[in-house]
Amino acid sequence: MARLVITGANRGIGLELTKRYAAAGHAVVACCRAPAQAEVLAELAAGPADVRVQALDVADADSVAALGAALADETVDVLINNAGISGPARAHQSLWDMDYDGWAETFAVNAMGPLRVLQALHAPLKRAALGKAVTITSQLGALSLQFPTSYAYCSSKAAVNKVMRLASLELEKGGIAVSLIHPGWVKTDMGGAGADLTVDESAAGIMDVIDALTLETTGRFLKWNGEPHDW
Repeated sequence: MARLVITGANRGIGLELTKRYAAAGHAVVACCRAPAQAEVLAELAAGPADVRVQALDVADADSVAALGAALADETVDVLINNAGISGPARAHQSLWDMDYDGWAETFAVNAMGPLRVLQALHAPLKRAALGKAVTITSQLGALSLQFPTSYAYCSSKAAVNKVMRLASLELEKGGIAVSLIHPGWVKTDMGGAGADLTVDESAAGIMDVIDALTLETTGRFLKWNGEPHDW
């Protein structure tokens, strides 16, 4: 049985991953900003599954530090940095109209938040036989994608891709493998009803990618189905 920490676990892909890992007998620390409003997580935690709900705002240093303190003496096998936001209204994150405060918030959550959490859980991950630190990113962060849209969101995902690529080079020495995963275009609140994949399909693929992650494959940018993604 593995212990996983999943951020943004109260809805969408994060919630589905929590359900699936818990159903498979793993221990899950399900993190979200407002546990009191996370009714499904509360139901999971009250049932037979090993699910613990933890308050976490990945953009808040004190909140992340509290997570680190709560797990300081434990082992974490897998960290899934899933929490993310789409940023300001699309009309206000363009070349000609940028909500700069919204852009800063998007960076704080999408680009800086995953590193904060990784730093806080470094020791618990290092205790694992093979610690795995995974970030759910987006194809919109790929510099190879020529599609001018959502400047704040796209730049935040490009930033976290680079951050985790750099981290993979350093963490490999300590036995921690890192992966960036594009979940596909998924039918969630963020992806919309017209997306290509269901949450079930995306989560199942992500779990397979995480299961296959090793130190030999660390630092890669992959699609939900395991295919390489262009940087």
